[in-house]
Amino acid sequence: MKYLRKNDLIMLGLGLVIFAVLQTLITERIMSSFWQLNSIIIGINVIMAVSLNLINGYTGQFSLGHAGFMAVGAYVGVVLTTFFHLPFAVALLAGGAAAGFLGFLVGIPTLRLRGDYLAIATLGMSEIIRISIMNIDYVGGAAGFKGIPHHTTFAWVFFIMLFSLFFIKNFVNSTDGRACLAIRENEVAAESMGVNTTKYKVMAFTIGAAFAGVAGGLFAHSFYLISPNSFTFMQSFNYLIMVVLGGLGSITGSIAGAFVVTFISAALASWPEFRMIIYALALILLMFYRPQGLFGYMEITDYGPFRKLLKKGGRKHE
Repeated sequence: MKYLRKNDLIMLGLGLVIFAVLQTLITERIMSSFWQLNSIIIGINVIMAVSLNLINGYTGQFSLGHAGFMAVGAYVGVVLTTFFHLPFAVALLAGGAAAGFLGFLVGIPTLRLRGDYLAIATLGMSEIIRISIMNIDYVGGAAGFKGIPHHTTFAWVFFIMLFSLFFIKNFVNSTDGRACLAIRENEVAAESMGVNTTKYKVMAFTIGAAFAGVAGGLFAHSFYLISPNSFTFMQSFNYLIMVVLGGLGSITGSIAGAFVVTFISAALASWPEFRMIIYALALILLMFYRPQGLFGYMEITDYGPFRKLLKKGGRKHE
């Protein structure tokens, strides 16, 4: 426990230093508005990637509907801030709760499925959510929701991202998280040892959906207009790319994957036709030379100076 607390404190300190540097660049207008927006998008994508990694990487399920939960959180959030004038924090919590509850309802029947069948079911669920939104005039239908207040800032995104990273990290290290890892390794063996596999799969699915809903609220309030086309299958596929690229079962990998994919998208903004080609080539090369992803199951604290620093701190407490 002391080792884990030391680990958390060092990572929190590093995160605060990164925030101070980036916030200074934004405040002093050293960073352009284009990269300011993309720094916010990177933070949102980190939340989406790490929450999807909880489902796909740590629990071993195959979900392709993460953008659907993001859409639920986005639309619930903008309705509450635009029509009911509720505080931004309340709207984010409500969006996360709505997405989590929907994830729970969807998870109970669908998570009895496995592999490709689960992927098809979650993909269908995501499309049902998107098409339903397109047919609701109250939220703008296919034309999109206009006049959204611009509440999302870099500070909001960064600290919610930090919270999501620490929450999921501590969940994975808990008893419930270990049960999810057992399901990933061998579901039949886990069930034979008394693990309620459906319970823990639904739990991971609900938590992942809730964080996707919060990320959706942040995403929606970054722009003055959102539409159902922002939450298509390709968006879910992008988040899957981030998770696979970084490493299934690695929080550090989720951060790295979100950063790399978002940076490539931003750098190729003027040449969108090449974006998917580069994605495909990157994934093909990754499967050849590093099929486990950039980090695999490892975290940055397992490497070099981080590991030495944490071991040194652990010896002082012994």
